[in-house]
Formats: sequence, structure tokens, C-alpha cells
Amino acid sequence: MLTRRDLLAGTAVGIGLLMLPGFVRASFAQTVDGVKLMVPGPLGEMSLGEETAPVTVIEYASMTCGHCARFHADTYEAFKTKYVDTGQARFILREFPLDPLAAAGFMLARAAPGDRYFEMVSLLFETQRQWAYTDDPVTALLGIARQVGFTQESFEAALKNQELLDGVNWVRNRAAQEFGVDATPTFFINGEKKSGALSMDELDAAITPLLKS
Repeated sequence: MLTRRDLLAGTAVGIGLLMLPGFVRASFAQTVDGVKLMVPGPLGEMSLGEETAPVTVIEYASMTCGHCARFHADTYEAFKTKYVDTGQARFILREFPLDPLAAAGFMLARAAPGDRYFEMVSLLFETQRQWAYTDDPVTALLGIARQVGFTQESFEAALKNQELLDGVNWVRNRAAQEFGVDATPTFFINGEKKSGALSMDELDAAITPLLKS
């Protein structure tokens, strides 16, 4: 459960990176075991596109990460239109919160009325400066959450949902411990690790050879 105190302590301007339990920096291969990578977390995958697509792009993101917000503002829609909507790629978004406030954002997305996960994620990235860099993130988040159908009661219930918090943290911890994720955004394109807010040119360079093979 996340409390108001947790969220006030976890504003992007007031907290460093949340330390990951059991995480030790180490060298990891740039390509990971594809079978292990595709095992979903306890909350299930949040994905777009066909499971049978020849390319799978996994993004580990944090809702308070400025580079993640930039990727979703500058590149995501073009990538989705070119590859996901045409059946060439499947996109999976996985939670890697760097602080309690980022975890709260993902919990709200998971609990969004009408299965509006990706709509909520997009809205939170678009409005990141309004809620992640304020002295009262709870009030700011509530105002944003109301736009996708939350009430005061459902908003509070989502943030108190221990199952959601545990599931989000499970994904984050496994990514750090097994796949060497230590920053956001981190992408895996058919198992090959790519770090940073990838441009469309960088995505094209990684994906095009996979479509020809």
C-alpha cells in the first residue's frame, strides 16, 4: 500500500533512485534469454499488437522518468503506427518505477476504469511536469485520474491495493536482478538490450534486419 507520506516523499524533485532489494551492479549480456524474458509478471502483460508478430519490443519505463516521457512524446506514436498497427511488432510496456510516485502512476494505470491502461500511461507522461514535480502530487494525480474515470474512492483504493504494488515491484526487481536493467527507459528488441530514449531511426535500425531474417 502507498500512503500520502510515501508519495510526498517520492516526488521526482525530492528523492533519488529507489534502491532495488538485492540489486548489485554487475555485467549483463546485451542479449538475454528470450524464453525467460517473455515470462509475464503476476499482473500479466500490458501489450499492444499481435503475439505472433515477428518482432517483440519490450520497454521498461518509470512514470517519473523524463527520458521515458520524451520517448513517448517524440517516438512512440510513430513506432506504433509503423510497426505495431501493421502487425510487424508487438509492444510490451513493463513497470520499472524509480520511486514511490512512479509506482503510484503504474498502479493507477493498472486500475484504470475500462481497461484504459495505455491511455492512462500516455496521459501521465504528457502531464508529468504537473504531478511529478509538485509539492502535492496526490491532489495532482487525482485530478489527472478523474479524466479517465476515477472517483476519489476508486483512486484511493488503487493506491492502497497491495497486490498491485507487489506486482509492479516484482517486475522491477526481476528486471534488475535477471536482465541487468538499471536505468529507464531500457528496451529489449527480440531479446537484444538497448538503453535510452530511442529515436525512430534507432528503432528502424534495430527492427528492419529482424523483418528481413
